[in-house]
Amino acid sequence: MKLPLFASFIVFCVWVSYQLKRQRTKEARLDDSYWAREAAANNTRKKPLDDVEYITIPFDFLPMHTLAEDNKVAECHQILLSLRDQKIVNLTGLTNTDLKLRYGVANLNFLADCDQRYTSLARTLQKWASLLYEAGYTDDAKTILEFAVSTKTDVSSTYALLSDIYKKEGQSDKIESLLQIAEGLNSAMKPTIVRILQESGPCND
Repeated sequence: MKLPLFASFIVFCVWVSYQLKRQRTKEARLDDSYWAREAAANNTRKKPLDDVEYITIPFDFLPMHTLAEDNKVAECHQILLSLRDQKIVNLTGLTNTDLKLRYGVANLNFLADCDQRYTSLARTLQKWASLLYEAGYTDDAKTILEFAVSTKTDVSSTYALLSDIYKKEGQSDKIESLLQIAEGLNSAMKPTIVRILQESGPCND
């Protein structure tokens, strides 16, 4: 009885050793691939930014006068106004290596700044919309959220709140449009957002 057990143990050890070696080989290949891309990226010359989609904040369209006297709302306004004349770009899902390969090393800092401003914009829009929604200004909150979604934000609470508004207003069909946008996101948050919208869809009324 001991011999079969010992043989099984040996087989198991060989299998574990094989799997570990296979995993190390895979990791080494990925590592080599990463450094090869990084080296190529660092040697990429500056390229035109013709295909970059800059985001403009539509102040005339947004409900800037609603609850403007509220301190928290005013803080949101201040952040948005500080971004008025700045370049804003949503680069969610793109790494620094991706950006260098696509636009050149010389453009990296500029694009990183643009993306940082977008992050500030997306978070501020969500906070602002939530404040107005909680105060009973549903239509104004919806306007803000719809603008945020148009910029392809990946803030999951933006989609959750907007889908909730649509549902309460009997516009569940609009959740399908949100779902299509979510499925096209280049973000790690995509599965979460898609799940939220699927659970909020017409079939779950």
